[in-house]
Amino acid sequence: MASPLEMTEMYDNALLGILQHVGNIQDFLQVYFGFLYRKTDFYRLLSGPNDRMGFLPGVAEKMVLKTFRLFEKLAEHDRERALSEQQKREESMRAPPAAQELEVASEPCQATEEKSSTEPSRMESASSDAGEVSTPAASEDSGRSQAGSSSSGPGTQGGQAVANCTASAEKSQNEFQSNPDSYNGAVRENYSWSQDYTDVEVRVFVPKTVAKGRQVSVSLQSSSLRVSVRDGAEEKTLMEGEFTHKINTEDSLWSLEPGKCVLLSLNKTSEIWWNAVLKGEKEIDINQINRERSMATVDEEEHAVLDRLTFDYHQKQQGKPQSHEMKVHEMLKKGWDAEGSPFKGQEFDPSMFDIPPSAVQF
Repeated sequence: MASPLEMTEMYDNALLGILQHVGNIQDFLQVYFGFLYRKTDFYRLLSGPNDRMGFLPGVAEKMVLKTFRLFEKLAEHDRERALSEQQKREESMRAPPAAQELEVASEPCQATEEKSSTEPSRMESASSDAGEVSTPAASEDSGRSQAGSSSSGPGTQGGQAVANCTASAEKSQNEFQSNPDSYNGAVRENYSWSQDYTDVEVRVFVPKTVAKGRQVSVSLQSSSLRVSVRDGAEEKTLMEGEFTHKINTEDSLWSLEPGKCVLLSLNKTSEIWWNAVLKGEKEIDINQINRERSMATVDEEEHAVLDRLTFDYHQKQQGKPQSHEMKVHEMLKKGWDAEGSPFKGQEFDPSMFDIPPSAVQF
């Protein structure tokens, strides 16, 4: 089942068209709720036990608030993740890479585990050699061993293992985000992948001996792919399977980086975030990636709409005319001082006109 984000992204073009027509968020919401009022039973209250249309009092309002809270939390999570990534980038410029720190930290842990596992065997050997004679040093070592055993029981070890697994998963996703080849994607056994709002980029790793394009065979279908290489007399399939979402084959292509990888540039047919490249493979959590749409993926028409909406918002905040009003005012000014106009010689007064956004087509 599609996530709430994936469901809404499917209708972006239709909703953007409505927003472009009405010109602002407030009127857009009026159009949306007006539709619910006119065409559905959203505002109808159940009048009796046999009534099958409508809702109980307060239910419709709760539905709206629940949806609002859902996307409010997503926006909050996006802000927190962006801030966290910014802090990590700043820290990485001042400190050694995290992978190096973990390697250094893991060595003492392994040494401690080896030491704790070998200490009981040494103590048993010492006890058998000494017979029943017990020295103060042996008693002290035994006491320390028992104290250590009691403080690290199965429950403690299990809890620590769960915490380590969680931390490892978070670290892996953070590492993916810090690597351009796996940004908003992941690194798998034979390949790495990244994505933005419109495209997916896959790097299929190849042996160093694969240096010519004729050694590579790539089959790109709208719903599947197969990548194989010929190394000597042997042909080996490196990646094969069915896409989680369809691609546009006409705008997708591949190239070879000799001795490194086959680079696949896949164009999405639907502007949604992928959680995996191939079906059946390990999925990423799209809530952990940066889902902000880059302005580079917005076409000129959408870019113009967003610029105009931003401009209108700031104009409205300052009490100044918005773009649709300015366009009409320019046309009115031409006739204001025209011959025979009752306003000729007077200063143009835009407050005389109430111009709805729908009056102008951009």
